[in-house]
Amino acid sequence: MDFQTYTKKVVKHFKCPKNLGKIENADGVGKAGNQICGDEMVLYIKVKKDKKGREILSDIKFQTFGCVAAIATSSMITTLAKGKTIDEALKIGKRDITEALGGLPKIKQHCSILAADALTESVYDYKSKNKLPVSKELKEEHERIQKQTKEVEEAHKDYIKFERKQFH
Repeated sequence: MDFQTYTKKVVKHFKCPKNLGKIENADGVGKAGNQICGDEMVLYIKVKKDKKGREILSDIKFQTFGCVAAIATSSMITTLAKGKTIDEALKIGKRDITEALGGLPKIKQHCSILAADALTESVYDYKSKNKLPVSKELKEEHERIQKQTKEVEEAHKDYIKFERKQFH
């Protein structure tokens, strides 16, 4: 698949991704992967309270091993979620990400799901670490994502050994 397959916005987020990197001492860390394509995303969040006492995502960064679409969707989810309340951020779905990028090829739609899953996982991690209430929906999504991630790790265990040395 070449760049002509993608929108200008996808290529822009791939070539110059927003919020790329790792947050040291992140309040939440979420990981999502896909056993079919091998893409893996790690999303880091910092949470602060705003003037109204609501928890907002004050900072968000990502590290992604994947294709053009995986990197672009990772960049876009961070752009869409930064500054939002946790509840607002959790409402960002695959369609929102895809539309914000001006579309994705059908074969790459799963990348937008991974980006949304990584955000879900980072919020789940934040709430769990801080012993905050976790909704039934968030818990169910976490369980689905964990099952999928374990399948990816099994299929790509050699690369994961390398990844852990590089990123941890």
